Amino acid sequence: MIGAGGVGDAAAKIAVERDFFEAFVVADYDLARARATVAAAVARRPGESRLSAAQVDASDESAVAALAREHRATHVLNAVDPRFVMPIFNGALAAGADYLDMAMSLSRRHPTDPYSRVGVKLGDEQFAQERSWEEAGRLALLGIGVEPGLSDVFARYAADHLFSHIDELGTRDGANLVIRDEHGGEVFAPGFSMWTIIEECLNPPVVWERAREFDEDQGWYTLPPFSEPEVFEFPEGIGPVECVHVEHEEVLLMPRWLDADKVTFKYGLGEEMIGILRTLHTLGLDSTEKVSVKGVEVSPRDVVAAVLPDPATIGPRMEGKTCAGLFVTGVGKGGDKDGQPRSVYLYHVSDNADTMRDYGAQCVVWQTAVNPVVALELLASGTWAGKGILGPEAFDAVPFLELLAAPKPQGYGSPWGMEER
Repeated sequence: MIGAGGVGDAAAKIAVERDFFEAFVVADYDLARARATVAAAVARRPGESRLSAAQVDASDESAVAALAREHRATHVLNAVDPRFVMPIFNGALAAGADYLDMAMSLSRRHPTDPYSRVGVKLGDEQFAQERSWEEAGRLALLGIGVEPGLSDVFARYAADHLFSHIDELGTRDGANLVIRDEHGGEVFAPGFSMWTIIEECLNPPVVWERAREFDEDQGWYTLPPFSEPEVFEFPEGIGPVECVHVEHEEVLLMPRWLDADKVTFKYGLGEEMIGILRTLHTLGLDSTEKVSVKGVEVSPRDVVAAVLPDPATIGPRMEGKTCAGLFVTGVGKGGDKDGQPRSVYLYHVSDNADTMRDYGAQCVVWQTAVNPVVALELLASGTWAGKGILGPEAFDAVPFLELLAAPKPQGYGSPWGMEER
């Protein structure tokens, strides 16, 4: 696993409870951080000796390949931000290892019509190498976090078991999380990487529609950021949250394997976050191009991310729940829903009080981290198998959902829900 930030730290703590692996190497540019993650994970299980720490530069594919070869890794799990997808992806293939990530290679806007047409889409750089992975007999499982990831598993489940025809696969994500300072006042501190939030939310969001499938962009098109706001009712006490279109991997993955008329992703950013993002964009602080500041070359976006609290550290000051889910509409199948209009929300809620108590991890990073570990266990057992470049929706959803929800020690003890709407 490359990356010992918030998600990587949580993944190690989750994985150490399981018996499906022989060795688990936690690698990071900061060796001390990797060692701290290993120490925290090992402390959770007396006598544990399978975890070790290593140093690696995630931007150097040859270093990634050398590390994977040194440890005879069968799988490389990418747990860093999407800037490093391609060197880790390429390094894994060079080492003859399978690969998993939670975010795909970055997009680039259409040069002349960014708010209508797609340019380079999320994952395009990876899918361009599909033949190389197939010929090598290796698997690259893309987008297996929570969103993308669990949302894509929900989509496969809905297509196989709940609907005879799908009008829309609509990922909807919302929360009622609050971060407080030492005096109890609310403060701004994103629960996930601010670098990634800026990337996702200020890029033109992508939508896919079957009606456009045969145009030159194959059904994908873009909108201006924060388009088409809607108030979505989230379960388990979270309540109504305004959601807007955001660029996200589900829209680029689901249409490749599933039949639907439309695929969307909307995220409950909230008025404050939208205002901050608009200001960052106006001031040019969302840029990744380096500028010279008193002789030092720095990226404005890196500075913004650096001055905000590390998402891995804010758990003790966070309260509330986060919900990841998929709202599916169409025509039902089976039982009294057969042939009738149907609307279902499939979801997973993570409560910060629970994840902090049980794992010392805030709920957003824990919810992201649990899914690749479940996937690794299914791959290790042979329940999931494949080669080439695949998304989560290419695999049977039932074993994943059963293992995620089953009580410990049989499963991961993290139930998911379904509401008819």
